Amino acid sequence: MKQVKFLSTLFLLAALFSSCTHWKDIAYFQNSDQVDLSMSSGLYDARIMPKDEITITVNTLTPEVANVFNLHLQRSYNGGNVSSTNSGMLMPYLVDNDGYINFPILGRLKVIGMTKRECEQMILKRIRPYMAETENPIVTVRMSSFSVTVLGEVGRPGTFSVGREKISILEALAQAGDATIYGIRNPVKLIREDATGKREIHKLDLNDADILNSPYYYLQQNDIVYVEPRKQKITYANVDRTRTWISFGTLLITTGTLIYTISKK
Repeated sequence: MKQVKFLSTLFLLAALFSSCTHWKDIAYFQNSDQVDLSMSSGLYDARIMPKDEITITVNTLTPEVANVFNLHLQRSYNGGNVSSTNSGMLMPYLVDNDGYINFPILGRLKVIGMTKRECEQMILKRIRPYMAETENPIVTVRMSSFSVTVLGEVGRPGTFSVGREKISILEALAQAGDATIYGIRNPVKLIREDATGKREIHKLDLNDADILNSPYYYLQQNDIVYVEPRKQKITYANVDRTRTWISFGTLLITTGTLIYTISKK
């Protein structure tokens, strides 16, 4: 009995010491004093991709002039009779696989690869001939489907909506509760799909401050970030299972010994 407990204790200690985690495996930006961040300047603008949903609002001095360019949700009463096509809420445009949307009056517009500002300027230029110069139209484009997914060894894995259309990999990890102590920071895997549907896996080193200069520092819509678990976590899980079985075996041996002793009396 004592030998079983002694051996199980030695096993647990050996597993714990062999799987200790070092500071260098966890800390972010370890060489921050050696990295030139001058190249990281510049504001990020998301670009429109196939399957994105975008809302486009046109405003003019005369509301009736703008209404024909705004895609309003239809509102109906019981029985299906449409009472109005101007409910105050705008219907989002779904970008098709070729990068086009169907816009009122103008027809099919190619928006793939554009930033919001580029899309606004393009639409503004196209609608001006349909109205008087005094209308002074304003076009506003917003992405309504910008989201990223964080999986793996993080506090709260899931898919997160990005309201301001800009998020870095660090901000995404923060929303997911950060990588746990068992999460591998080098490399973190970024799965990205381009406008043609081609998927690529990029490996990022979060221990290195040069991540701030990376072209993958800012995430695109529908990016997937995966934090792989360390082998230590698997070791600890195996230790817990082994400890459970050792305890169960010890209980069986103790019970059997007790029953054997009583039956001998």
